Amino acid sequence: MFKNKTVIVTGGANGIGRATAYAFAAKGANTIIVDMKEEGRTVVQEWKQSGYNAAFYCADVGNTDKMAELFAQINQEYGGIDILINNAGVSSFGSIWDIKKTDWDKIMTTNAASVLFCSREAARYMKSGSAIVNMCSTRQSMSEPHTELYAASKGAIYSLTHALSVTLGEKGIRVNSISPGWIETGDYTKLRPEDHGQHPAGRVGRPEDVAKACLYLTDPENTFVTGENLVIDGGMTRKMIYVH
Repeated sequence: MFKNKTVIVTGGANGIGRATAYAFAAKGANTIIVDMKEEGRTVVQEWKQSGYNAAFYCADVGNTDKMAELFAQINQEYGGIDILINNAGVSSFGSIWDIKKTDWDKIMTTNAASVLFCSREAARYMKSGSAIVNMCSTRQSMSEPHTELYAASKGAIYSLTHALSVTLGEKGIRVNSISPGWIETGDYTKLRPEDHGQHPAGRVGRPEDVAKACLYLTDPENTFVTGENLVIDGGMTRKMIYVH
């Protein structure tokens, strides 16, 4: 279903983005990683040696003009864009008493504005049946102290998703988002039994869990799924927690 489709994954050099890009590449897609981390180039080279169609572009998703040029270049080289995974983002946690306006500007540009403008530029070259997935977070609906910046950026992504789904639906483009919970991108073996045990699913999530959701949401046969936010958190947001 994804063979010869052109898929762009922002922030695909590691973590969830890397697992997602790999999932599409393994399905035969022309998979393009866009990231500021040069390690993405090494990842792509390894995949090419395995016979996968992959490419790497070093770019900052917060640079609107640069991304517009890049999407135009990709369209010219590949003859269109079929799928965009807006995964790139940064975390920013700190006391509300210490954060500055520049901190707000940085995280909102990288996390939220990039979703709007990358989606717009990709949509210029998308045909009916194409799909966009935005990486949100369960922090769009629940929080810990001093996470205002990150929560706001993910809340913006949540809202942008349903807004874009209505606008781009006019072109036959579906737009959905995913809200991951605890997805361990480091050493999974170092997690404690209590880390896994607090999840109704019985374990902490892996990047591959989110990648599978991306495959589902971009499946060209799932034409009736748009404007949705799929929570992938092992059931944590459904769990009541009281101190007894």
